[in-house]
Amino acid sequence: MARFKLCIEYAGTRYSGWQIQENARTVQGEIERCLRSAAGSGEFELYGSGRTDAGVHALEQVAHLDLSTSFPPDTLRRRLNDALPSDIHVLSIEPVPRRFHARHDAVARSYLYQISRRRTAFAKSLVWWIKDDLDLARLREAGTRFVGMHDYQSFTDADERETSTRVAVERVEVAEDGDLVLIRIEGSHFLWKMVRRMVGVMADVARGGLTAGDVERFLHERSNRPAELTAPASGLFLERVYYPGDQRRAPLRGTVEVRFPR
Repeated sequence: MARFKLCIEYAGTRYSGWQIQENARTVQGEIERCLRSAAGSGEFELYGSGRTDAGVHALEQVAHLDLSTSFPPDTLRRRLNDALPSDIHVLSIEPVPRRFHARHDAVARSYLYQISRRRTAFAKSLVWWIKDDLDLARLREAGTRFVGMHDYQSFTDADERETSTRVAVERVEVAEDGDLVLIRIEGSHFLWKMVRRMVGVMADVARGGLTAGDVERFLHERSNRPAELTAPASGLFLERVYYPGDQRRAPLRGTVEVRFPR
């Protein structure tokens, strides 16, 4: 049995997240269903680099696949894509050493959040439309307060699979791309709903509600306010999963589908 690394993009709108769940349609579930016919074998194991919440998208989710197959990797990729729904696409399949693990070997992850400053007829499922004016200087200042090792207990719900709520956030970037405001958050790992609550708090600071000082307060004492401000799943993308040797800091720009004319 060989091990393969899969890079996968998907629109998460129709799915209850990445991870297989009972009585729910998930991205992993669709891939496993299609693998049975595409690979010609029902004996395989698929592991993702991590979960994404219901409605969240991925520009490059990573998984590893243990499978015995006579198909070359690119033939397997084409067969799998032919069987998959149009909103899931396997970008690449490559053989990797058996010791490679999609989750445990990851050294960092980055998420991209897209805020639209105008109403859009075509990209509602890919952005968060905010009608209010946003002060980008305040948005950036709020983002800087998250950088470092902090306790994110106010930014997640109880999850028995998490042993700690402390997370190292390495970078928070803010940029403009036409009518989009883009937020990239990069860190060691992320808790359930954490990124969406970070973005929700940042957006409220940019609106003039909260202050950057409130961000620090939420990181030092328990508060329900971040949960009340949770940003919609529609604007969130798992952008990249990093492994040792990967190059960081690609230019920050919106996804092709929702870049608006200037």
